[in-house]
Amino acid sequence: IFIIRYRGSSGINAEYGGSHSGKINLFGIESGKLEQSLDTRGKFIMSIAYSPDGHYIACGGIDGIVCIFDLATGKLLHTLEGHAMPIRSLIFSPDSQLLTTCSDDTSIKIYDVQHANLIGTLSGHGSFVLCVDFCPDNTHFATSSSDRKVKVWDAGMRRCVHTFSEHKDQVWGVAYNDNGSKLVSVSDDKDIIIYDCPI
Repeated sequence: IFIIRYRGSSGINAEYGGSHSGKINLFGIESGKLEQSLDTRGKFIMSIAYSPDGHYIACGGIDGIVCIFDLATGKLLHTLEGHAMPIRSLIFSPDSQLLTTCSDDTSIKIYDVQHANLIGTLSGHGSFVLCVDFCPDNTHFATSSSDRKVKVWDAGMRRCVHTFSEHKDQVWGVAYNDNGSKLVSVSDDKDIIIYDCPI
């Protein structure tokens, strides 16, 4: 298992693990047992996200492919082939309508979840894009990159609205707080930086 996510909302307590075999495995927290396995028919899974409304789970692979599953049925709904390199991170918007992905190909992509349409490809980072997180306001998201930068994007306008350049090495993670007023990032420079959100 390479990546794991915990889901403890809506009465469901489960861990989702992404494996090198291209499967998402669902483990019960109380039982500790494998309860479901979702097969992407792909390669090594590098990222997992579940939708806030509890309907979907998505994963990104080392082959650049995104799979979206229906959580209730386990059915593979969509296979998205927009990226040319591994997908490091992906996240649903708070309203579960959009899926944002980032990749070693330096791009960020935004998909309409229901119809699996690509609605935007964003560029601006100078190297691998390592992490993405959506703001609770449902209108902005942040990315971090090997180019040592953290960027804030307007999801509707699909453009970068602010860049933080404080880190001295690649930035592996970025996350919003619960109300979207602050961002935190972590880097190979051994610093954890907290920012006041500019938007």
